[in-house]
Amino acid sequence: MPKNVRTIYSNQYNIQELLPKTDLLIGAVLIPGAKAPSLVSRKMLGDMQKGTVVVDVAVDQGGCIETCKPTTHEDPIYDVDVNTKSTLCILETIKQSKLKTRFILGSTFIVVGKPETLPVTEDTDCNPSTVYGINRLASEYFCKVYHNMYDIDAISFRITNAFGPREKYLTPTKNALNYLIYQAYKGKDVTIYDEGKFFRDVIFVNDVISGINTIIKNGESGNLYWISSNKKTWFYEIGKLLEELTTGRVKYVESPSYNNKVDVGNFVVDNSKLQSIGWKIETSVKDGIKETLDYFKSNSL
Repeated sequence: MPKNVRTIYSNQYNIQELLPKTDLLIGAVLIPGAKAPSLVSRKMLGDMQKGTVVVDVAVDQGGCIETCKPTTHEDPIYDVDVNTKSTLCILETIKQSKLKTRFILGSTFIVVGKPETLPVTEDTDCNPSTVYGINRLASEYFCKVYHNMYDIDAISFRITNAFGPREKYLTPTKNALNYLIYQAYKGKDVTIYDEGKFFRDVIFVNDVISGINTIIKNGESGNLYWISSNKKTWFYEIGKLLEELTTGRVKYVESPSYNNKVDVGNFVVDNSKLQSIGWKIETSVKDGIKETLDYFKSNSL
C-alpha cells in the first residue's frame, strides 16, 4: 500500500469516529451469496460534513449503507436522486472546490433504447425506454456540459451486457446472464425467451475492468467510450454453452408483454474508439462462462 494509506479494522466504533472527518465514503462490501451487512446507519450519515460524497458499490448486494437501495420503476423519484442528482452534485463539488481531478462516469447501453441501425457507436442517437436509461443519459450530458463550460476533466463510458464473478446472480432483473449461468450451475432449468433468437453484445467483467483502466489512463477529456465485444452473441448459443458446461437444461418460453415495451432488441456495439487508445478484448464468452462457473464452485454458492 502507498505510504499515505492507513488501514484500520472495520467496526462500528472506527467507522463512527472517522465519518465526521470524511470527504468521500465508499462502501465496497462483498459476501458471496449473501446480502451485504448494513455498516453505516442513517443516523451516522447525519454526523458527516455537508458536501461529503457517499458511494455504495455494494448496492446490488443490498447495500452496506442503510439509506441505499436498488432503483426501480416503482420509485422513479429515487432514481433521479441517486443517479442524475448525485452526478450533478459531484460535478458541482468539483467545480466549486476547484479540484484538479478526472471524473469518470459509468453508464449503460440502456440509454440507447432500441437502435435503428447496427452496430451502435458513440454517435448513435439515444431514445431510452426506461427511467433508469433517461437518468443515465442525463448524467452523461451533465458531464459534457461541465467539461465544455467549466473545463472539468470528465469522461463517460457505456458498458454492454457484462457478466462474470462477483456480479449479482440470484435475480434475473439485475444481471440476466449471470442469473442464467447460476441456474445452469445448480442444474435447474434455464429459461430463455423466444427460442433465443436474439443477440446481445456480451462482455466478460475482466475486459470491462481493463477497458475502464484504459479510459482512465488514455481517455480524452470530454469524450464518451463504449466498452463492448463488438460481437453478436445469440442467446440460443448461450443456451448451448450452458448445456455443454453444466447439467442445466434450456427451456424456451415466450417473452412477456412488459419485456417487449422496454427491451432494446438486437444489440451490438462498435468498440473501435476504445481500441484506438490501446485496449483489446481478451476473454471469449465461453471462457468467461467457465470462469464464472468456477467462481460459483470455489465459493460453494
